[in-house]
Amino acid sequence: MTKIIITIGLFLIAVATSAQKPLPLLKISANKRYFQTADGKPFFWLGDTGWLLFTKCSREEAIQYLKTRRQQGFNVVQVMVLHTLRAANVYGDSALVNGDIAKPKTEQQGVIGHDYWSHIDFVINEAAKRGIYLALVPVWGSNVKEGKVTVAQAGVYAKFLAERYGKYNNIIWLNGGDIKGSDGLEVWNTIGTTIKKYDHKHLVGFHPRGRTSSSEWFQQAPWLDFNMFQSGHKDYAQDTSSNEQHHFGEDNWKYVRADYAQTPVKPTMDGEPSYENIPHGLHDSLATRWTAADVRRYAWWSVFAGGAGFTYGESAVMQFNRMANKGANYGVNKNWTETIHAEGAGQMKYLKQLILSKRYFDRTPAQEIIADNALDRYGYIVATKGTNYAMVYTYTGRHFSVDFSKLSFKATAAEWYNPKNGHTEAIDKFEKATVVEFNPPGDEKAGNDWVLLLQGANK
Repeated sequence: MTKIIITIGLFLIAVATSAQKPLPLLKISANKRYFQTADGKPFFWLGDTGWLLFTKCSREEAIQYLKTRRQQGFNVVQVMVLHTLRAANVYGDSALVNGDIAKPKTEQQGVIGHDYWSHIDFVINEAAKRGIYLALVPVWGSNVKEGKVTVAQAGVYAKFLAERYGKYNNIIWLNGGDIKGSDGLEVWNTIGTTIKKYDHKHLVGFHPRGRTSSSEWFQQAPWLDFNMFQSGHKDYAQDTSSNEQHHFGEDNWKYVRADYAQTPVKPTMDGEPSYENIPHGLHDSLATRWTAADVRRYAWWSVFAGGAGFTYGESAVMQFNRMANKGANYGVNKNWTETIHAEGAGQMKYLKQLILSKRYFDRTPAQEIIADNALDRYGYIVATKGTNYAMVYTYTGRHFSVDFSKLSFKATAAEWYNPKNGHTEAIDKFEKATVVEFNPPGDEKAGNDWVLLLQGANK
């Protein structure tokens, strides 16, 4: 009996040890286009904007949020370390001494005997248990733009962050925070350079202002490992910046195309498209709100154009809104505990599942296989291909033609993949010709989106 008890005990210890095994570090793939784990496995960044997670959520709420997002297939959460220099968490723990970013306030006794930074430690560990990486924004951009952070302070603070959180594997550094790189350029370069100096293990990116990409300022910066753009929250009619470089309206695939042509080669992705349930343009609460269909379009367009991942966002969740509290923004009208189950949030996993079901690292943009792509805006067709497959996305379900001579394989099977539920419909027969027309199920209209899957053996 004693031997049996000891054996069971050792087994349980082994299981617990296995469950607590650290997540692998993230790296850039050999072709510099994608992310991978340190052991060489593909990593498709499926992110969520949980910006105020550290300040708005208790430990129990943080676990609730992380558990739900994990169940929905998310593997990255973008979160602010400091939203303001007067930041405090729900337990009343202040982050800084007198709002000085160079003086983190550690080892204070809060309501449950922890400080601001220990609360972050807790959330990082809970995220790791659920296979989630946290993309940490050191300080939100408005603080730097307003002159509240000097270069000297930025260096001290970045060193503190790198030394404290560099020990965790499930960390990504996301410099900036809804800001142009030119607004505080020296501060951003100091943060990026200092983090890299004291933390060699983790990737560093930059979260820019809407309608811009990090490549506009930091493409040559040694500390920038990957590009991120924010396609933003305005619709075509609201976008008044169309004459400026790299402003593309809702066409977020154009940001990918622009970054894809940059050297040195770096991964790129949409790190903040229009949030589900937020008004077009953000500030008019009576305006039309972005839907799950809109978010799907941003996701599939950008990834098929060559994106290394995609970050989703929902209006109430990104600010962890509670309707009884003050300080709500952008016409939010629901509690985050309700909208965490928004339609679009549950549909993002189908993109991740499809991408990871195919050969990953040889995937490239493939606009050349679309024989006629004259329509723009919502009628635009986006295609991608690998060694023995091709995928074509249509947002409206309109018919389109594929030039089979531009494929690297002989297509032997075709099917329709539904981005709303992950279901497939076989295409029993398709024309044996050089240019083949395909007509998706249903009527042509916005939100009747489909993916054509072509599969075959290598030529």
